[in-house]
Amino acid sequence: MESEIANTNLSSEEYVKSRLIEQISWYDRKSVWNKRWFLSLRWTEVVAAALIPFLSGRTDPKQPLFSISIGILGVLIAVCAATSSLFQFQERWIEYRTTSESLKKEKFLYLTRVEPYHDGEAFGILVQRIENLVSKENTTWAQYLKPTKEAKHGN
Repeated sequence: MESEIANTNLSSEEYVKSRLIEQISWYDRKSVWNKRWFLSLRWTEVVAAALIPFLSGRTDPKQPLFSISIGILGVLIAVCAATSSLFQFQERWIEYRTTSESLKKEKFLYLTRVEPYHDGEAFGILVQRIENLVSKENTTWAQYLKPTKEAKHGN
């Protein structure tokens, strides 16, 4: 097994293609996905909150539809706010976008061979910096999960 691992040295081109570009793409997609969810939930909250005063002025004891609609809108606002808070779409959107942009920056610095990638150790430095960025983001993501798990177990 060790000899197989030793024989799997990636060239810099293979690493950039198979690891770096894939990571940039993954973080970019996740950033867009989280941004869409965040903005959709916030927009729903804003529209629902704006409709409540409008419908309140139209209430009629003989027409309970408006009162029921106001209640449903209130529930919708609460569900959207709770979902946004629970899944932290805004925070993840920003984190993923930041990581994606940092990875892109490292890629372009490496490809143009500017500092810190201007000497013979460029590829090793690239791998260390990319893996540190990915590892840092993964650690941050794990920290988001910790409070949720603790809340489930009542800690």
